Amino acid sequence: MPSLGADMDAGTLVQWMIKPGDAVKRGQVVAVVETQKGAIDVEIWEDGTIDQLVVETGKKVPVGEVLALLHAAGETAAAPPAKPAAGSRPGPAAPAKPRVEAVSPAATGMARGRISPAARKLAEELGIGIDSVRPADPDGVVSRADVERAAAARSRDAARAAGAPAGREPAADWRAQMRQAIAAAMSRSKREIPHYYLATDIDVTKVTDWLASENLKRGVAERLLPVVPLMKAVALALREMPELNGFWTAEGYKPSPAVHLGVAIALRGGGLVAPAIHDADKKGLDQLMADLRDLITRVRGGRLRSSEMSDPTVTLTNLGDQGVEGVFAVIYPPQVAIIGLGKVTDRPRVEGGAVVTRKVLTATLAADHRVSDGHRGAVFLATVGRLLQDPEKLL
Repeated sequence: MPSLGADMDAGTLVQWMIKPGDAVKRGQVVAVVETQKGAIDVEIWEDGTIDQLVVETGKKVPVGEVLALLHAAGETAAAPPAKPAAGSRPGPAAPAKPRVEAVSPAATGMARGRISPAARKLAEELGIGIDSVRPADPDGVVSRADVERAAAARSRDAARAAGAPAGREPAADWRAQMRQAIAAAMSRSKREIPHYYLATDIDVTKVTDWLASENLKRGVAERLLPVVPLMKAVALALREMPELNGFWTAEGYKPSPAVHLGVAIALRGGGLVAPAIHDADKKGLDQLMADLRDLITRVRGGRLRSSEMSDPTVTLTNLGDQGVEGVFAVIYPPQVAIIGLGKVTDRPRVEGGAVVTRKVLTATLAADHRVSDGHRGAVFLATVGRLLQDPEKLL
């Protein structure tokens, strides 16, 4: 069972997408796992042939337990795994590469194009006929939020028929579980990680003006969101600061050679997830925009992949769209840093002895003092600011 975040102790195997004897390729979705944050498509990380499905669907499995056995080309069938000792529990480590992954529509007959696995499972739990649930977007996928709305409507109708006020929404318990999982991860973070915090104001006049001019040349569908050049600048700065990009494990700090930028995305029903945009420092703005749009769509539809949840090397949270000027976030273990961005505001600045109006953004950094210090954190924020003064080079 892959670790899909610090707030995950176990997951429920919802569906297998493969069977013994099937050949599998690295990155193929082979299973669906239900967590507090919804159903996750699990991908396999090695080519090979499936020998045995160790875990049956519907079983809740601790992180680290073997889900399936496979052998590579030229190898003989794998031996059954030794069962972990009673009461044993894997220690903290960098996010493990999942051994099996999420399911495929052709293999299961499930209409993945119309109904997300999370929505289907929730509908079964609540006794909702999934065929009667319609997505908010007529051409979209039925999501957990759609099922929750249908369940709430049924609850209200039943209450009105009985002449009593509607009670708690059926989805409330699911939301409570998510809040508890997030609280547990953040409590662990504040308890174990010696945070330090930095904030700086960055003049983003040049990048804002450049973006407005660039978007005028593009069709509506190709325009860039303001956060995209900020993401690229952060990713490039992290490449220069390896002590902010990696994982704290039982053996100490392990920097990551790749920048997998976790982007905090709010869920419609409450809570958030921070899936990774892989190799963000190597991608152009158009690709980053496409990846961000795809992530948001799949997060809202309950269709995330395990690789996106298991290996973010750092997290970026942007609350500028919500009117927040500064955010001091809590590090998501086992990561060692989190960057916060606020809204862009017009502020007076003195240049050449005259007062001028400039567009300014407050950027913050929370980092792990076991790995870095305030000096290096300050250099990182200064690097982000410097990169944003030359926006053409971010393309």
